[in-house]
Amino acid sequence: MINVVYGNTEEGKRYLGKLKDREESIQQDVTNTVKNILDDIKENGDEALIKYTNKFDSENVNKNNILVSKEEINKAYEMVDKEFLDALKLAAENIEFFHEKQKRNSWMITKEKGVMLGQNIRPLENVGIYVPGGTASYPSSVLMNAIPAKVAGVKNIVMVTPPSKNGGINPNILVAADVAGVNKIYKVGGAQAVGALAFGTESIDKVDKIVGPGNIYVAMAKKNVYGYVDIDMIAGPSEILIIADESGNAKYIAADLMSQAEHDRLASSILVTTSLELVGKVKEELALQVENLSRKDIILDSLKNYGVIIVVDNLKEAIDMSNKIAPEHLEVCVENPFLVFGEIKNAGSIFLGSYSPEPLGDYIAGPNHVLPTSGTARFFSPLSVDDFVKKSSFMYYSKEALFDVGDKIIKLADTEGLTAHANSIAVRMKWGDRAQRPTVNLYPGLCFQASVR
Repeated sequence: MINVVYGNTEEGKRYLGKLKDREESIQQDVTNTVKNILDDIKENGDEALIKYTNKFDSENVNKNNILVSKEEINKAYEMVDKEFLDALKLAAENIEFFHEKQKRNSWMITKEKGVMLGQNIRPLENVGIYVPGGTASYPSSVLMNAIPAKVAGVKNIVMVTPPSKNGGINPNILVAADVAGVNKIYKVGGAQAVGALAFGTESIDKVDKIVGPGNIYVAMAKKNVYGYVDIDMIAGPSEILIIADESGNAKYIAADLMSQAEHDRLASSILVTTSLELVGKVKEELALQVENLSRKDIILDSLKNYGVIIVVDNLKEAIDMSNKIAPEHLEVCVENPFLVFGEIKNAGSIFLGSYSPEPLGDYIAGPNHVLPTSGTARFFSPLSVDDFVKKSSFMYYSKEALFDVGDKIIKLADTEGLTAHANSIAVRMKWGDRAQRPTVNLYPGLCFQASVR
């Protein structure tokens, strides 16, 4: 069911290489399809958008009903159960609480007399959120994408999500969008929805940024429109890595490995452990627990192809391996996780201890579950309030302050051969008042004379 290898062996290295290669061949297969769809959306707007929506999702969507109405949202509230709504609202509260702590303020300082410097932080105006549909609906993704944008101060949040065959949207998704403060919801998905957000159509206005997970077509579309708009990240298949010593609970570990394996057949579930005894117990628990799970076939394929138990000699080796893999989700199931926490350098989200399982972060704790995948946690961060703001620097120099440094600016500009830059400073320093402008070269690097008028 799951592979077992030993760390720092050729077999172990081959497995790590397999992880890196799991997306590349698929991306090449869909590149042309995605490009054609995006080109069509850019050229033909709503006509192309409806065409692809009818082809891939539902024939019941048209220009007149592509926007979800208030009546549809009200009806959705009648269809969801109270326990779900209560859980959703608690999750929303926790997500908002966590992301409020991420807010940063604009600032200004007086560096010295006549010099003021600062940074101005402003929210983006328009953000598009992609929410997956199809065989599974993810209201939690609605909250995780929309609430940080609201906290940041984004005024216009537009959501796109694939409709069902009958042209409707899952009521859980609609309610989550309403709770999260989404302004408009459109019944479109796939690469065509990404194109509509990026380029704009008659029905959907162009946004400044697109966030949210999706299938490989959505990921490739986001990659292709980057530059027309900003994006959050190119999300790959889900992954979990668990570090465990002999104190690890095999039942918990097996359950957590499968919680990621059920996402799709490309998901990666990794256990790195110092205990050979734990290996056998985890394998037994996997075989036992999987029989009761609804996505058994997906889990078994995922574990067979991309699941692995890596046996190492000590915790340092385990942490080094984890830092090299840079997993999306990292569980630290050791006797005292805080003793090794400081050694963890690369991970999207870190779950400390046996009672902080990955699904806790997916749904209710508050930290964002939109995380860097495929090793990009080495240089990338979870979705946050920072993703929905932009920063402008500003400066003010008085006349005296500029004159104090003007000769240095001129020297640097001259060294770079940018005489117009030097001239911008020189005209202020050497001309002074208009009536006193000299008739000599303002600056040796300039090739013209200034005359008094």
